[in-house]
Amino acid sequence: MRKALRVARIACNRHNEVPVGAVVVHSGRIVAAGFNCPISSKDPTAHAEIIALRRAAKRIDAYRLPEAELYVTLEPCIMCIGAIIHARLKKITFAAPDPKIGVVSTGIYKLIEDDLNHNLDIAGGLLAEEASGLLKDFFFNKRC
Repeated sequence: MRKALRVARIACNRHNEVPVGAVVVHSGRIVAAGFNCPISSKDPTAHAEIIALRRAAKRIDAYRLPEAELYVTLEPCIMCIGAIIHARLKKITFAAPDPKIGVVSTGIYKLIEDDLNHNLDIAGGLLAEEASGLLKDFFFNKRC
């Protein structure tokens, strides 16, 4: 998660994007990272999770990543959870909850999980205060 936070800071400090970072770990090592860049790329799907998944799939040379884990600084949205499910990741760990569009906080994942053909382990709260602080500072500075 520390690496995901470093990547999130890059999004914010270098690209003026919402500071969300993600890393994919496969066989105990980081194989890919990504940060939010929908504004600069003019791509609404350019969330940190999607970028990291794309890079990991290319690096591993497979579209399914059943042994991989994703660490992300903000709870995934429904678009990202769809990509994560299709990639067959075994686990997601997120830092800060997203009560407005996060799939766990809103109950969306609970609604679909029993119907999935893939079991996904989701954990939240790892370094949540640090990730939340980064987001709060970003939006505070935007308003001032």
